[in-house]
Amino acid sequence: MLEDVLLIQDKHRRVGNAIVDEILKNKKDKFIIAISGESGSGKSELTHVIAKSLRQYDIFAKPVHLDNFFKTLPLERRAWREKHGIEKVVGIQEIDWDAVQKTVDDFKHGRTSSMPCVDLVTEQVDTLITDFKNIDMLVLDGLYAMHTEGVDLHVFIDLTYHETKKAQTARGKEKTDENRMRTLEAEHKAVRSLRPKADLLVTKAYELEKVKK
Repeated sequence: MLEDVLLIQDKHRRVGNAIVDEILKNKKDKFIIAISGESGSGKSELTHVIAKSLRQYDIFAKPVHLDNFFKTLPLERRAWREKHGIEKVVGIQEIDWDAVQKTVDDFKHGRTSSMPCVDLVTEQVDTLITDFKNIDMLVLDGLYAMHTEGVDLHVFIDLTYHETKKAQTARGKEKTDENRMRTLEAEHKAVRSLRPKADLLVTKAYELEKVKK
């Protein structure tokens, strides 16, 4: 997303670099990482650290933020949710998965791809054109990123919105009121449903753990 606020701290660098170590152990052509977690948990920060760190190894990784793929436009989303019932409509189904999978397919086949890109200043959706020909890895991040098909490494951040209030306030994407809290609770339930898919878990203490399967 354009004009997104990143609050990168030492914990993001430490865990991001640990994830890079795991990626390098399992690296293959056209590798896909997905990072899921609740609002304010550090998904975008980890994505940035991972993609930048991989450049040390001559690996080009493209971050793709699934917040860009909501079916409803940013300026209309709040009213649309309230009209249709927050608890009924908030969740995995809000994402345009056909568009996400098209982006994934374009990446796997090294094609030039057009995808939505939200400008957080204007709250309008622009079009981003990316040439995937020389891109080695895709790093997907978003509440429900781990729902994407064809992912090689699933990373789940095990923090709830109750524990990330400070980060949410600092980033200031949405005003905090009763409807926002209802939305966060609905997102919480949907995000937690993806936890069993995790290969790597970022704990509440922001340490990296491998998930035994």
